[in-house]
Amino acid sequence: MSQTDAALAAELAEAAGRILLDLRARGEFEGKALGQEGDRLANAWLVERLRAERPDDGLLSEESKDTAERLSKSRVWIIDPLDGTREYGEARADWAVHVGLAIDGVAEIGAVALPGLDGGLVLSSGQPVAPAEHIGAPRMLVSRTRPAAEAVAVAEALGCELVPMGSAGAKAMAVVTGQAEIYLHSGGQYEWDNCAPVAVARANGLHCSRIDGSPLIYNNPDTYLPDLLICRPEYAEQVLEIVASF
Repeated sequence: MSQTDAALAAELAEAAGRILLDLRARGEFEGKALGQEGDRLANAWLVERLRAERPDDGLLSEESKDTAERLSKSRVWIIDPLDGTREYGEARADWAVHVGLAIDGVAEIGAVALPGLDGGLVLSSGQPVAPAEHIGAPRMLVSRTRPAAEAVAVAEALGCELVPMGSAGAKAMAVVTGQAEIYLHSGGQYEWDNCAPVAVARANGLHCSRIDGSPLIYNNPDTYLPDLLICRPEYAEQVLEIVASF
């Protein structure tokens, strides 16, 4: 029996994370060069495995030259071999590996590995998790270096606690696991930045949309997908209303 898409995504994300950890541990590269080599190695391995395991599917990767071939495919794997290059190079925990599958433009299947966490963690659309309970003001995830103006406005209106964090995948998974309630991003992303995280978030019952409330659509000719909202469902309406009035 062939492996399910969700199981394959989780296996590949976890294994790519190990490749990245091993590379960093060898100490052959530092700084920007480490991130570049990590991107190259993880991407080469992921692309090879996906081509072997799902040869009829399309493929879009941040680290591979894009072609129009994927546009005629119903099923397209969308991957980011190393989300959070800076955090990876700094040996922080908030970087990720994304392996997502869009079916007819919808992020249906995905896995996000967080190899930098103690013991590592892989969150998959195939295995929803029970989030940690939180009592008190909602927590909003924002960029470590450049919090979006819309996010700051929402945080002020709702009385949110701001939680700075690195990569997009790490922030999205923090909502999934209950470390925060809202992740709003408006500073520009691409499909590989959020396809896998959105698939995992959707499987866990979270609200996922553009910040104007429209759906997130994948496998477009232009891969720029500038904004998104991932949040607990009970906050979605309020957040969208605040952003619309901003």
